Amino acid sequence: MENVIPQLPDTYNQLLTAIGETLESGRITVYQAANAAHLKTNWEIGRYIVEYEQGGSDRAEYGTQLLKRLSKDLTTLHGKGFSQSNVYYMRLFYKRFSIFQSTGKLEWTHLCELLPLDDDLERSFYIKQCEIEGWSARELHRQVKSMLFHRIALSKDKEGVLQLARDGHRVKEPKDLIRNPMILDFLGMPDKAKYKEKDLEKRLITYLQDFLLEMGRGFAFIGRQYRIQIDGNFYRIDLLFYHRILKCFVIIDLKTGSPEHKDVGQMNMYLNYFNEEENQPDDNPPIGIILAAGKAGLAVQYALGGLSSQIFVSRYQLYLPDRQLLEDTLRGMLDQ
Repeated sequence: MENVIPQLPDTYNQLLTAIGETLESGRITVYQAANAAHLKTNWEIGRYIVEYEQGGSDRAEYGTQLLKRLSKDLTTLHGKGFSQSNVYYMRLFYKRFSIFQSTGKLEWTHLCELLPLDDDLERSFYIKQCEIEGWSARELHRQVKSMLFHRIALSKDKEGVLQLARDGHRVKEPKDLIRNPMILDFLGMPDKAKYKEKDLEKRLITYLQDFLLEMGRGFAFIGRQYRIQIDGNFYRIDLLFYHRILKCFVIIDLKTGSPEHKDVGQMNMYLNYFNEEENQPDDNPPIGIILAAGKAGLAVQYALGGLSSQIFVSRYQLYLPDRQLLEDTLRGMLDQ
């Protein structure tokens, strides 16, 4: 005779849900505690090394030999995790942060990306931004490499830069979406090569995850070549997104050359169409971004003047920016 499983009351699903939520909460708590202990341990090891080095004074030649010896002996005694570079970062961890403060968002791999940065403002920004956006170590590496802090900071005044380092970059209004220039090095397209807008669009879709990381938190992809009809004519929008924080559509028009004044007029038409035909009652006015390879001229600036629509023009680069140039420019602004 087969065993018959008795019918359980409807509250059984609630029991399963409660147990699942408790397990997940417990696992997160255990992970955060383990991560905090790992960081604290590495910081303490760094403190021991610095204090051993004659009260923390720098002696590069002696220090290199010490780290090499420590790496070898600690690996023999305690196993993996004590490569020379790792021991070096432990020492640097204590030197960068004389007071230990743990965060549940950052892991040791994040810190290994941040510790080499000499600028305290830049390092503080990336720490805060990791907490806000939950970047993986790989994503953080990409943002540091593309000099996100400098690109955002150069659009602000001195007080704005200090606030950026302290609070991170938060999207509160449409202008906060704009990064100028936008770095598209992940596309792998030679800067001097000739290519069409459809080729650029296709590559952006292929590398959509990287593109979303470059644009920042909050974007949800809707479609490419999004078709709309006005007066019996069909128009196609290159890329269409929805921003869940600002609660609005974001229309992107791609240009492989410099933007022209007619591009502003076309974008204004798109935004007015979305306001009337696509927006839901709880949507905010749409935003338009003309993303071009070249700089905007006076004609574009005049075309933008007086428009109530939210249209922005941003440049993109297919290569990483010159770090020294951006650092010097930012430092000169802060020293004024």
